[in-house]
Amino acid sequence: MGHRLMSTQLPTTFDPAEIEARWYSHWEENGLFRPERPDAEPFTLVNPPPNVTGSLHIGHALDNTLQDVVVRYERLRGKDALWVVGVDHAGIATQMVVERQLEERQDKRTNYSREEFVDKVWEWKEESGGTITRQLRRLGCSMDWSREQFTMDEHFSKAVLKVFVDLYNDGLIYRDKRLVNWDPALRTAISDLEVENREVNGHMWHFKYPLAGGETYTYIERDVDGNVTLEEERDYISIATTRPETMLGDGAVAVHPSDERYAPIVGKMCEIPVGPKADRRLIPIITDEYPDPDFGSGAVKITGAHDENDYGVAQRNGIPMYRLMDDVAAMRADGAPYAAESARAREIAAGANFNANEIDAMNLVPDEYRGLDRYEARKRVVADIDAEGLMIGVEDKRIMQPFGDRGGVVIEPMLTDQWYVNAEELAKKPIEAVKSGEIEIVPKTWEKTFFNWMENIQPWCVSRQLWWGHRIPAWYDEDGKAYVALTEAEAQAQAGDGIVLTQDSDVLDTWFSSALWPFATLGWPDKTDLVEKHYPNDLLISGFDILFFWDARMMMAGYYNMGEKPWDKLYLHGLVRAADGQKMSKSKGNVVDPLGLIDQYGADALRFFMAAMESQGRDIKMDEKRIEGYRNFATKLWNATRFCQSNGIGASETIAAPEAKLAANQWIIGEVAQTVTALEEAMADLRFDAAANTIYHFTWDRFCDWYLELIKPVFAGDADSPAAVETRAVAGWALDQILVMLHPFMPFITEELWSKQGDRPDYPLITAKWPVPQASISKDATDAIDWVIELTGNVRSAKNELGISPGAKLAAFIAQPSDLATRTIDRSSAAIERLARLTPVTVGEAPAGPAMHITAGGDVFVIPLEGVIDIDAERARLQKALEASKKEAKSLEGRLSNANFVERAKPEAVEKARADHAHHASEVERLTSALARLG
Repeated sequence: MGHRLMSTQLPTTFDPAEIEARWYSHWEENGLFRPERPDAEPFTLVNPPPNVTGSLHIGHALDNTLQDVVVRYERLRGKDALWVVGVDHAGIATQMVVERQLEERQDKRTNYSREEFVDKVWEWKEESGGTITRQLRRLGCSMDWSREQFTMDEHFSKAVLKVFVDLYNDGLIYRDKRLVNWDPALRTAISDLEVENREVNGHMWHFKYPLAGGETYTYIERDVDGNVTLEEERDYISIATTRPETMLGDGAVAVHPSDERYAPIVGKMCEIPVGPKADRRLIPIITDEYPDPDFGSGAVKITGAHDENDYGVAQRNGIPMYRLMDDVAAMRADGAPYAAESARAREIAAGANFNANEIDAMNLVPDEYRGLDRYEARKRVVADIDAEGLMIGVEDKRIMQPFGDRGGVVIEPMLTDQWYVNAEELAKKPIEAVKSGEIEIVPKTWEKTFFNWMENIQPWCVSRQLWWGHRIPAWYDEDGKAYVALTEAEAQAQAGDGIVLTQDSDVLDTWFSSALWPFATLGWPDKTDLVEKHYPNDLLISGFDILFFWDARMMMAGYYNMGEKPWDKLYLHGLVRAADGQKMSKSKGNVVDPLGLIDQYGADALRFFMAAMESQGRDIKMDEKRIEGYRNFATKLWNATRFCQSNGIGASETIAAPEAKLAANQWIIGEVAQTVTALEEAMADLRFDAAANTIYHFTWDRFCDWYLELIKPVFAGDADSPAAVETRAVAGWALDQILVMLHPFMPFITEELWSKQGDRPDYPLITAKWPVPQASISKDATDAIDWVIELTGNVRSAKNELGISPGAKLAAFIAQPSDLATRTIDRSSAAIERLARLTPVTVGEAPAGPAMHITAGGDVFVIPLEGVIDIDAERARLQKALEASKKEAKSLEGRLSNANFVERAKPEAVEKARADHAHHASEVERLTSALARLG
């Protein structure tokens, strides 16, 4: 087969920036990210929608690189590859951004109506909301931008409202008063997944709760053998708390049923030691399994409206749950005076009937604390109790505190009315699907985590107290009865004429809408061709950190709304960490900007680093040197292509391998076939690291370092000889196969080289055909080349070990050559001399004296060293270096076997010790081998 010589000579230097901008706009403008392939097999994946407020971070770079590798690979294989792209409206984050802008202008949200504020958010979105989509283009993401989605688009909102109404009508969504994570900075409920628990310095206060009416009891403590260690008469029960301000909402004190210390006072009443003396509240002492008799005093105050554990105790025992704070976590200032509220609370504690709405309306904050910030109220409560002599003591203590991941302030557990999804019911089919293998999670190790969360899943709170988002389609009459419908008109029809309705002011959690992403982006609930062809999706690639935020919820939504799984396979990748293994964070100052890396090294180098380092879910450590190395890899390919052009090697006209007679040409054809197979196997298993390293080593080692060296002599002779014609055809074909196989990883440089290799009127590289080499090659020929390569590599290593110049030509002897060695030495002596620098090669015994032994296959060459190096000096040098490495390796081994060092030293110090030990152990092996070569 021939080749086209209409190539355009490449510049001397490789400039990624110019190439990237030019090719990306060409691909997008020509619709090449989703070419018309109506009859092709579909392949579909959806991009996890980044926040509309977002900008590209290193985690996005990893996630989107892996997706792009897959989608470009499947496109090259001829599939109708659809990569759905879009952004999430990001309710909390976006509202924060717009409110912050207003504050900068001495303005605020509450100066506007809801509709006016939402209009301002839309204005912001149009002006500033596309940052990350531009940045994804810089990374080379081949998404279907012609159908870019937004979770607040009209068709998407239609899907969201339908799902809410359907779930409500099926009894799977409901309104309930439950404890939520309340973010006082954002003034909204947030999910458990949006809470960061941090260990901070705190205090534990110990207080006396006096028994009602001055009653006393004998308090007895015993040791493990039952001996009395303390016996005294008490008129109080001791309570410990880290949040004294919540005492105002106590509904009971609980002790464990088996705790004999408090048996005499179970069922009695005790007094909350705060507030006006005349109006002190009394609460019952109850038993419950929750208190731990061995922790603190063993008695626990129960504040059901402000603590998750207390909430469970209060629910089990019918204890009232009094809410103390408003939406900014200040002590409530509404309601009746404290004296009246306290009097009613005492009646309830004594057994009077009550309902949840009455309890929620009651304000049990004493008048003098009302309106105070919760922490100011804490100081006042502690000081007042102490002044009365009822504080036993206070201890410094490290405590876990929940912080909102966006608001940045301490979360307040709060009893509020919210909308909930029955996640337990919706989780059943996803659990069954993963167990049966209908949905595959890769790597499989994540299945245990998935099952643990899904099988213990709690009701999903989906309402948020925001203005930006999908407003909940529920309307209330004056009695608070809800009417859920797609439109206000439908709700009015349910309620009847003349009934005044008010729409719920809350919006839906953004994860509720993004759960619909695999099908709502395709046009659902309308029956579109896209839904028919591309649902279920084939694959989802996601960071493990959103497994429950998003991935699991897509499973729930897929089975509920579509009756089937959202995708066949879920691939979970790890985090990108700093070079020292620490998690990246702005506070640590170790965040890496992917756009800066692209500016410095090019998008291709960053992408290749991400793929090559992605090893099925393990975290990736940033290593800028490796990114630089992959930039050098791109330069290597660039220069190899320039060499090809200088020798008349251009674009191939054939997908199948050309006919070849020369051993080197047959060898490279076989190497291409093996590489394609290995690459396809790696991609089928989603082994990105294996796939990247396969094409890397083939390109650098087999093609650039060996094949181009092997064929150089062909071009030194007659340019029109049959050997030269054949070699140009094979080399052009092999280079084309490299460009196609490498394209998913390095799309920009490969497209540039593809275009510069010659006139290709039919297709650019992005829509080329995946290699299918089918050629008859001689095993004798390929074995001979492999033999020469192994011999050359071993000679070069031995020279390096012994400090012999790489260019030095050495005589070699082979006493008993194999048939392969005999044939190769006879036919390829010029190649052996040029590559291995062995000349002459003599078949026979070597003369006596110092020599090194080199193997190739089963053959052993003896290479005399007399006169080549100073044997004694070299032996002394190697021996000295060997002893030093042995000593260092032994010292490091001792440190690493010391449990104290491994457990207590900084992780980076331990890691360095391990790396140093591995280096010296390798040196011991290398130096021992070098000494053996001297004889």
